Amino acid sequence: MERESGRKRLLGRSLLHFACLFFLWRGVGAQIRYSIHEELKVGSTVGNIAKDLGFDSATLLDRNLRIVQTGTKQELFQVNQRDGALFVSQRIDREELCVKTSQCLVTLKATVENPLEMHQITIEITDVNDNRPSFTDESFILEILESVTIGTRFQLEGAHDPDIGTNELQSYKLSQNQYFRLETDDSGDEGKIPFLVLQKQLDREHTGKMNLILTASDGGKPQRSGSLNVTIIVSDVNDNAPVCNKSKYTVSVKENAPEGTFLVRVDASDADEGVNGEIVFSLRGKFRNGASDLFSLDNKTGELTVKSGLDFEERQVYELKILAADKGAVSLSTQCTVIVKVEDVNDNKPDIDITSLSSRIPENALPGTVVALMGVTDQDSGVNGQVVCSVPHDLPFDLKPSSDGNFYSLITKEHLDKESKSTYSIEITAKDLGIPPLATTKIIQVDLEDINDNTPSFTLNPYTFYVMENNKPGMPIFTVSANDLDEGENARVSYALDRTNPGHSVTSFLNINEENGTIYALKSFDFEAMKTFQFHVIAKDSGSPPLSNNVTVNVFIMDQNDNTPTILSPVSANGSAEGVEEVPRNVNPGHLVSKVRAYDADVGYNGWLLFSLLEVSDHTLFGLDRYTGQIRTMRSFTETDEARHKLVILVKDNGNVSLSATATVIVNVVEPKEAFAASDVKTSVNNDEESNITFYLIITLGSVSVLFVISIIVLIIMQCSKATDYSSKYLQDTNYDGTLCHSIQYRSGDKRYMLVGPRMSIGSTIAPGSNRNTLVIPDRRGRASEEVRADVWSLSVCVC
Repeated sequence: MERESGRKRLLGRSLLHFACLFFLWRGVGAQIRYSIHEELKVGSTVGNIAKDLGFDSATLLDRNLRIVQTGTKQELFQVNQRDGALFVSQRIDREELCVKTSQCLVTLKATVENPLEMHQITIEITDVNDNRPSFTDESFILEILESVTIGTRFQLEGAHDPDIGTNELQSYKLSQNQYFRLETDDSGDEGKIPFLVLQKQLDREHTGKMNLILTASDGGKPQRSGSLNVTIIVSDVNDNAPVCNKSKYTVSVKENAPEGTFLVRVDASDADEGVNGEIVFSLRGKFRNGASDLFSLDNKTGELTVKSGLDFEERQVYELKILAADKGAVSLSTQCTVIVKVEDVNDNKPDIDITSLSSRIPENALPGTVVALMGVTDQDSGVNGQVVCSVPHDLPFDLKPSSDGNFYSLITKEHLDKESKSTYSIEITAKDLGIPPLATTKIIQVDLEDINDNTPSFTLNPYTFYVMENNKPGMPIFTVSANDLDEGENARVSYALDRTNPGHSVTSFLNINEENGTIYALKSFDFEAMKTFQFHVIAKDSGSPPLSNNVTVNVFIMDQNDNTPTILSPVSANGSAEGVEEVPRNVNPGHLVSKVRAYDADVGYNGWLLFSLLEVSDHTLFGLDRYTGQIRTMRSFTETDEARHKLVILVKDNGNVSLSATATVIVNVVEPKEAFAASDVKTSVNNDEESNITFYLIITLGSVSVLFVISIIVLIIMQCSKATDYSSKYLQDTNYDGTLCHSIQYRSGDKRYMLVGPRMSIGSTIAPGSNRNTLVIPDRRGRASEEVRADVWSLSVCVC
């Protein structure tokens, strides 16, 4: 049985070793590629590494995602360790980074831990039109013999544009003139070279000098351009230009060549004699990326030498334009080309970059366990850039290279024993294959760890959290955290809600992220319904056997201003916050007109209500108590005050973002019943229109009086002649009591009033607070326009 058990353990270790190696090669083999524009805003997102490589974003922070940039010392990109987003951290200038190469690539290495993985990321930097074509000088002077033949070409200073593709220099344009046309030659690395071609014979006596403008334009959108002022001076003599012995020279030089190293001698001859045959050499144009200071030219002998240090890693080929010009009064010149090829030498040491390191591993780790991942680079080329890594043979560790030889994994090659040795200092040596070889060493330290013997411990016990009501369902509300003194898997803590305890129904609307302890609410809390609750969280490590602990969490719901004030009064019959109040015209200042009542379901400042007048017809007539909602008169009413007033009251709470409601109170000012006649007479004195009404009223009263006297006489006569008949006739009417009366009716606001004699007709009602002889008659007619006076008088005669 023991032998069988041993074979099973050995088989299990072999399978685990194979799985580790499989995932290692899988980790270092994955590659992704992005493409971005140069000059992208710092902070702009390039891509999501975690999403593109299939990482779990929930565990990304624990796996310690990192990136390392190779080939340049600038840290152009960074990664957000929480969501895996790769973003720009520095300004990216493609011209500075890759000069004029057709494709600009930046290589990054992305690594994660638990388990350890390494992936290669390639970012292509595309060009944008951020440079305009420019000339070396703002002006160019060209002296031309008047005897030069038509069709002769004259080379001008070419413009330079650091951009590439369609964004680089595309064309030249010459200002309108009758003597010259423009031609363009493509001169390789130096781009397009403009030439003036004579199309009409020059005559110095007629035109001795002309000014032309040469414009260079690129093909970007929008198009950018630069200009050169060309001055043409027409003169005589010197009709032979120098001629180079070779149109193109090619020379090679090692990158470590010292200053003054001879490269080549440019030879040229001139058929003229004297000063017209003496030749002066000069370098034409300025080179890109600061290369103009790399070479020196003797203007007399034409010898080209190295002026300062060359660097193969920056640029491998230089194309120089050398101008050979004679010393004639009108100098003639020609151009020679020198191609300088820079050869690589082994002048760069290898670089070791530890991209991922498990500084602590369990003592029972199986052989083949990955301890660290590292990348090795050498900026040299060829064999000078080929690197081999090694570790001392007496250590229980070994290096395994990736398929391309650019990455290595440090693994265990035998069983480890913490009791024998708990710490290892591992010296890693990287050596290139150059002659002589260059080497770099780096030391990493690895500690062994023990088994799981510590219980997770919460940072607080109990936890107390305050959560605002109306939270968004599904969003995190707070986080609990537990620490474990163990390392590796023994310290990886997972969280869960205690749903076994009876009575804890609150856990039904809660959820927890088992990785980081973030607790989510599955519903929105309502302070008015629930103000506090309690539950328990369990933290368990991943050791074998696992250890766990729990903690009590107390949650208090905080009130939010989410309830609008509710108007209790006034409330109309249709449910709207509107009421009608009647106020006698003779009330004193401070008279209580109405009171607005409201409440707010919130608490504290969120439920503290204040009242204010939002709309009022006369600010001097009514006042509102901001705390009680009482509406009082601020002064006595005058005869010129309107009979109808509309007050809109704003009820607002004191929350950070206040909520409010409005109530409308219609105030009708009515005349006091006992002062009606006097008030009407006084009003008629001040108002011409009311005077007319009074005049008609007097006529009507006189007429009624006359008719009343005539009626009495007629009735007496009729009583005397037909006493029996009339008595029986009137006795048949049960509503008749044998009394005659007359009345004067008038309207004030929405009510009609009747002034009667000592008797009242049946069915009349006395208005509360009015004189004994005043009747209130419901007005069934529609309200008149507010432009018509509220007080309308009418006279009528009634038989009671």
